[in-house]
Amino acid sequence: MNSVWTIARKELSDSLRNRWLLAIAIVFSVLAVGIAWFGAAASGQIGYASTPATIASLASLGIFLIPLIALLLAYDAIVGEDEGGTLLLLMTYPLSRGQLLFGKFLGHGLTLAFATILGFGVAGIAIAVLVEDVGITDLALAMLRFIGSTILLGWSFIALAYVVSVRASEKPVAAGLALAIWFFFVLVFDLLLLGSLVASEGKLNPELLPWLLMLNPTDIYRLLNILAFGEGRQLSGVLSLGSDLPIGQGGLWLALLLWCVLPLTAAWSLFRNRRI
Repeated sequence: MNSVWTIARKELSDSLRNRWLLAIAIVFSVLAVGIAWFGAAASGQIGYASTPATIASLASLGIFLIPLIALLLAYDAIVGEDEGGTLLLLMTYPLSRGQLLFGKFLGHGLTLAFATILGFGVAGIAIAVLVEDVGITDLALAMLRFIGSTILLGWSFIALAYVVSVRASEKPVAAGLALAIWFFFVLVFDLLLLGSLVASEGKLNPELLPWLLMLNPTDIYRLLNILAFGEGRQLSGVLSLGSDLPIGQGGLWLALLLWCVLPLTAAWSLFRNRRI
């Protein structure tokens, strides 16, 4: 465990030295405050609308921003060490491949978690202080749920980035695959699912359809932050299938957690068989 923590501290200190953590936190806080005050501008209003509307808008932002940042943060975790010649050196130490992988994941995960807590926490405090008649308890619970789900979403894409980093032989290849993962889960998956629904003309099993959303962590993330307010009627597009899921909030949390565990386990399995 000491070896895992040593690797994690190194990754965290590198993120601090490279200003990754500070930059991510500033981006999160600025965008969150901007959405809180100007998210309702399309309806002709300027100012804080409501907690459910703000969280829904932040979640819509999160599905684009969080996966991209997580992938950029971790896509070269292993292949970068290999290209730099330091992976072979690390393997000469009393350090197993699993310890190296999990230590790096912990370091990158803490970097993203601290940035998320700091950035969105500042936005939550600003809303609580500056907005009159806002329910502090409801706001705090909503922000905690949003921040927690955001961290899990980021960790799931860090784990996916590790699969790419372990599998790829060169950093440019890993970067391209990471971008393809972001493009697929954020943009393509829902379009494919919606196209399949239209093309099938209602012939697909209606009991199976809601479960297809579990194949995309960004859909799980959005469902968590919308259904928590009982806003199932406001779900649109393929997300409307989520109102028929029988698993509830606890099942959605578990599904998002599995999206962190399963890819990381796959990365570990691939790393054990990687030639150095």
